[in-house]
Amino acid sequence: MHIDGLTVRFGAFTAVDSVTLEVPPGRIVGLVGESGSGKSSLAKAVCGLVPHTGRVTGASRVQMVFQDPYASLDPRMRVGESVAEALLRMPRQARAAEVERLLGLVSLPAEAAGRYPRELSGGQRQRVAIARALGAEPDLLVADEITSALDVSVQGAVLNLVRSLRDRLGLPILFISHNLAVVRYVCDEVAVMHRGRLVEHGPTEDVVGSPGQDYTRTLLEAVPRLRR
Repeated sequence: MHIDGLTVRFGAFTAVDSVTLEVPPGRIVGLVGESGSGKSSLAKAVCGLVPHTGRVTGASRVQMVFQDPYASLDPRMRVGESVAEALLRMPRQARAAEVERLLGLVSLPAEAAGRYPRELSGGQRQRVAIARALGAEPDLLVADEITSALDVSVQGAVLNLVRSLRDRLGLPILFISHNLAVVRYVCDEVAVMHRGRLVEHGPTEDVVGSPGQDYTRTLLEAVPRLRR
């Protein structure tokens, strides 16, 4: 997927200012920045959720996974029904098996299909949201702060799942986060946004290990460290 000169304006305010960025096949590109930097506006533009100028090519089917899985799942629908919403192209008799396969991809048991979102943990609900997105056979998965609403104890499991989907499916992923520690763990490349512009981009270890911009260094200094 290639973003070329993408700009998002809300009235007189420019949220994203002529950003160019590539998400290669089989790679996870992290998009980081503080609140208001424009990263979520860029993600929504890539998904066609907000008007924009510029071009997005190489990804005709884009699926987004949101921060709060409980808000993105219909509480009145069982898990299997939610996942099956993306499978309308399939014959009805084949959908149950595909739902089971998709739940397996995100390490959920088949019996989870019969449960309601309220019966699942936050991490399990996020896995359901990812399974539903995968059911649409996306060219690109956009993950928008998908661990920030989860307990620290389950964040690692969801991040491991994201990495395994890259490895098993070759799925390109645009991973949005304000946390550079999370991005360092899961992403192959990092793109740093500040005030709507892309200010730094490169391999994760290069950007995190030797940042070229003061703003990136400020983000790194904000990462919590364990006290000894």
